[in-house]
Amino acid sequence: MSEKMKRRDFLRRGTAAGLVAASHKSLLAGHAPAVIRQSGVRPVVVSSANGNVFKNGGTQTCVQKAFALMMGGADVLDAVIAGVNLNELDPLDDSVGYGGLPNAEGVVQLDSSCMHGPTKRAGAVAALEGIRTPSLVAKAVLEQTDHHLIVGHGAQRFARQLGFKVEDDLNTEHSRQLWLEWKRRTDPSHYLDPKTRAEVWRREGLRMVAEGLVNAEHYYGTINCNGVNRKGEICGVTTTSGLSWKIPGRVGDSPILGAGLYVDGAVGAAGSTGRGEANLFSLASFLIVEEMRRGRSPKDAGMEALRRIKANTVERRLLNKEGNPSFGINFYVVNAKGEHAGVTMYEGAKYAVCTEAGAQTLPSEPLLPKPRP
Repeated sequence: MSEKMKRRDFLRRGTAAGLVAASHKSLLAGHAPAVIRQSGVRPVVVSSANGNVFKNGGTQTCVQKAFALMMGGADVLDAVIAGVNLNELDPLDDSVGYGGLPNAEGVVQLDSSCMHGPTKRAGAVAALEGIRTPSLVAKAVLEQTDHHLIVGHGAQRFARQLGFKVEDDLNTEHSRQLWLEWKRRTDPSHYLDPKTRAEVWRREGLRMVAEGLVNAEHYYGTINCNGVNRKGEICGVTTTSGLSWKIPGRVGDSPILGAGLYVDGAVGAAGSTGRGEANLFSLASFLIVEEMRRGRSPKDAGMEALRRIKANTVERRLLNKEGNPSFGINFYVVNAKGEHAGVTMYEGAKYAVCTEAGAQTLPSEPLLPKPRP
């Protein structure tokens, strides 16, 4: 071995011994050892656009609250769930939680998933009724069970046993009136042909969007929120009331790991809003994280998922007159360095970000221009 190699090995061992001694001294003094920051990580919280709109009567939006808690030392998953709780509890956000647009029978059914990158654990609930904060029930599945997904009455019973308040009806007057309007339009003569009825349900729902009665982003309403702290720890959560006026029991992508949310603590996180069925078919959030694992940037990884969804959309009923998907879908992506992107099928969508510079709502990168009217 050369003298240079011997000297470098000696210096490395000496440095390591010094760090151990300093840590031991700190513990003896009653202080926690200093956290060594992971080089090059920029802490960030990224979410769908509604994460920088609703405040539930307070002063902070989802991304602001999540970022403040995370920077104050809270676990990243606790922080991002506290952020989306604002949206779940705010009756003005009719895409999630309390006052979320109900199913075809007028019942609010909620879905959520969460993933904890550092411990590689996950939890989810689907078709949950009567509980305003499904994200907290999903977190309880992660923390207190050996399961990843609990659904329907079983999920409600599980939550009740843990002390969650179960309500008879999560509709607000606003969500109930919108459901009644949709019902009046779609079922005045009791359509008997299932194919015709399904088409009427979809057509009238989209017509209510076009008339401005329903926010276009809330028709497939959801919020996804992902965070990376100074140490490079990554967590994420997605929560939703699902597709407006869906068939009772329908479950979209939001509670499905790899679709509505996927987190790999060594790579990054991705979550989605928009047409859940398209995302489920491609497991696009998992695809995005795998593309980042191969070295792609958050934006390029997200665009690959959009191209995959476009290629997989071949049914005529799901295509516009240009032969492209007739629906919107969005992804919110962050890697382990804190680099982030929002991507969308069509231009015009936005996403929310909070860093040490504050909260912003930024344009998402589109795969396609707006379709011609």
